[in-house]
Amino acid sequence: MLNNTSNTSGRSDTMQKWADYLISAVRTHPNLPKVDSLEVHSDFGCMVCQTDIVSRAEVIERIKKGCTYSTVYRTPMGKWRKGENVRLVTVDGEDYLRTDCECKPADQFDNVPEL
Repeated sequence: MLNNTSNTSGRSDTMQKWADYLISAVRTHPNLPKVDSLEVHSDFGCMVCQTDIVSRAEVIERIKKGCTYSTVYRTPMGKWRKGENVRLVTVDGEDYLRTDCECKPADQFDNVPEL
């Protein structure tokens, strides 16, 4: 983990857990079709907590170990809403993070803001 700050906020829908971790922003590599780091929150079901900035490699490692990720965004009222599930796609032996179902050699996080 690169950074650790505390951020707790209520959710705007049921208390069902969306994923193990929630991604609210990404930092895209300037010269490659990959993200460098991601803003990740723990999902405790009734609230989104603990903001960490984590590396792309850490997210890939966690997904390989069975953790789930989803994107999230805030409404104008400050409530969290679920976005898309994050998938691991392997192309020519290299892993990529994507929110769509395409198998392309690039990370893809449509509608997720930059850090």
